[in-house]
Amino acid sequence: MKLFDITGKVAVVTGGNGGIGLAMARGIASCGANVAIAGRNAEKGMAALESLRELGVQAIFVTADVTRKTDCQRMIAEAEAHFGRVDILVNNAGTSIRKMPQDYSEDEWHQVMDTNLTSAFLCSQAAYPAMVKAGGGKMINIGSMMSLFGAPYATPYASSKGGIVQMTRCLATAWAKDNIQVNAVLPGWIDTELTQRARQQVDGLQSSVEKRTPAGRWGAPPDMSGVAAFLATAASDFVTGTAIPVDGGFSIAM
Repeated sequence: MKLFDITGKVAVVTGGNGGIGLAMARGIASCGANVAIAGRNAEKGMAALESLRELGVQAIFVTADVTRKTDCQRMIAEAEAHFGRVDILVNNAGTSIRKMPQDYSEDEWHQVMDTNLTSAFLCSQAAYPAMVKAGGGKMINIGSMMSLFGAPYATPYASSKGGIVQMTRCLATAWAKDNIQVNAVLPGWIDTELTQRARQQVDGLQSSVEKRTPAGRWGAPPDMSGVAAFLATAASDFVTGTAIPVDGGFSIAM
């Protein structure tokens, strides 16, 4: 058995048209899997397809709003119809609104929670029957350093990312009998559009992250590719219910 060879298998990556999602899709594609990336921005999605196809795999883009159950179901159905199966799901779609807790509106709370947590649950529900049909599967949920720590400007975001870890554990226990491994990845401070906005909004964030991180730098999206390859392949067949920091040591530094 080749631990990292998943040629012929199929991955669905939400928010896979850029940043961490695209980097993880590339990590999985580099192991031979065909990939369906999903998102709301079709123009960005079509550009991302070229980045995947250059790795020698088939790739499609599915327009979907993963906060809607019907879109989640259609996304999985389109991937299964095109490729014949679904084996891997990466729940990466996410957003953040940075305010002090007393300043959030109810709609803003729900926007963040629905995008980050509810969507991951709905997509997992939608993918479950396809994975059972395929004889097993891999689900990878994207948490955050805010799954571990609090911040005054991130109440709904941190709440949603803490929920990702607990949801991961629950799904892992429920679906182990179906040969489905469910794990979470907790990215540290990675240089993406989301964190670029954070650096504009939070004074001193750039330097404080660099100072605290033993690796001495911010992460880059390709730093997420390897953990995706591990969790999507047979290399992780006895790993389930975990939450793996990929953070240059940020979470273990004083």
